Amino acid sequence: MHTARRTHSFTESVIRGMTRLASEHGAINLAQGFPNFPAPDVLKEAAARAIRADVNQYAITWGAKRLRDALARKYADWYGMTVNPETEITVTCGATEAMASALLAIVDPGDEVIVFEPFYENYGPDAILCGAKPVYVPLAATRELDLDRLAAAFSARTRAIIVCTPNNPTGRVLSRRELEAIAQLCRRHDAYAVTDEIYEHIYYEGEHIPIATLDGMTGRTITISGASKTFSVTGWRIGTIVAPPDATEAIRKVHDFLTVGAPAPLQEAVAVGLETLGDDYYERLVHEYRARRDLLCRALVDAGFRCTPPQGAYYVLADYSTISELPDDEFSLWLTKEIGVAPVPGSSFFSRAEPGR
Repeated sequence: MHTARRTHSFTESVIRGMTRLASEHGAINLAQGFPNFPAPDVLKEAAARAIRADVNQYAITWGAKRLRDALARKYADWYGMTVNPETEITVTCGATEAMASALLAIVDPGDEVIVFEPFYENYGPDAILCGAKPVYVPLAATRELDLDRLAAAFSARTRAIIVCTPNNPTGRVLSRRELEAIAQLCRRHDAYAVTDEIYEHIYYEGEHIPIATLDGMTGRTITISGASKTFSVTGWRIGTIVAPPDATEAIRKVHDFLTVGAPAPLQEAVAVGLETLGDDYYERLVHEYRARRDLLCRALVDAGFRCTPPQGAYYVLADYSTISELPDDEFSLWLTKEIGVAPVPGSSFFSRAEPGR
């Protein structure tokens, strides 16, 4: 039987495939980005209370009012942003759905979407599913963004640029200068900045600067985040979108017909987390992740890998060329089956396999 051509130019998620392989071989799973520590008790207790109170039917399609209000306060307190919870916030089934809903709402067939490379593997397929062409721009882990090359990637067909900072998988935290340059190009070409800020609270160097806070960007930025990484609840699938009212109206329509809404009791629990967890929680989160980063990087170097400690998020791109000449996919399988540690092949983060190998 015929299947849609749009699905022929990308593969199933390699990350989720490596997770299944890790489970099959009893390997330590370093492939998929979920924390291995429990969610805060305050969230778990709030979820249980909501379920017992029978908050088990549909919430408002674009998000429970309590959670949207808590999100508006968060953006005001953390970043000085003025966000209207009634017209500028959408709660989704995870940040992954948020990205798909956002692009489907703003991108037309034939448009172009700029994606930094290496990239989180969903970005390219999301653009393709919209009928758009992904345009890749290199983002090095250790060098400043090549602004001339970025400028050359913009064209009359550019509709959006996807910005992930702290970055998955490089760990790069984009500087204010880099973000200002991106913002200038978005304004010049009338393009959206679609930002994946799921790691906004996990950074070790620099600072997290939402591009929406830069001059002229409030009305052309779609800010995506969620509860998964910050609260260790990746299975809850609570994502968030902050966008200007016209974009939000379109996003909510797409979101409605994709999923109807995110889980109601879990929205209540995330709202409680935002309302009650203070600065000490976020400081402790960064402290614990920094210790894990340092431990992993030391272990990799001791084992013969080469790597650059990430500035943020919780991923490490490691060069194994001094250890093995196997292609990255075969080396990843060998590590999983023989050593008992499951990574992700580097080529899955690139539009062409060679740079990732």
